Amino acid sequence: MKITSDMTMREILAECPGAQRALFRQYHIGGCASCGFQPEETFAGVCARNSGVDPTEALSAILEAHEQDEKVFIDPIEAAALLKSDAAHFLDVRTREEFEAVHIEGATLFSQELIQKIMGGWPKETVLVMVDHTGTRSLDAAAYFSGHGFENVRALRGGIDAWSCQVDEGLPRYTVE
Repeated sequence: MKITSDMTMREILAECPGAQRALFRQYHIGGCASCGFQPEETFAGVCARNSGVDPTEALSAILEAHEQDEKVFIDPIEAAALLKSDAAHFLDVRTREEFEAVHIEGATLFSQELIQKIMGGWPKETVLVMVDHTGTRSLDAAAYFSGHGFENVRALRGGIDAWSCQVDEGLPRYTVE
């Protein structure tokens, strides 16, 4: 994968879904209104207006984070085997409306009550598979639980959209405007 400083943030995020999280963690870029960016801004431009962050260094940080994110992803076929064997809890981090419209059978809608239940006593070795629409937000949820000591947290690669293509073709696909 080749990302460069003349690429737009949209292009970089398409290649490295966890780039925004990596930039915020390392440089406080992209996490709030004062340090945010527009999808069509170039990476070099974002770095320049954020205290002159060195784009080469920041790209390295993104790629390093991307390598770690790749270890968290689980392919839909592998995830389906875990679900079938009842070896994992599928946590759906989409909105209630998305979940009610279509969801993976056996998945649980993510909620504050569920977070409290998990944090309040689930074993740290519990296998958690985070599900979202296309596989980007699930990385944030996986990072949250990993940061709280859970050892087997995965993010469904491609989200429910990939699941509907690779595992359950009867599951309706949708777009979010």
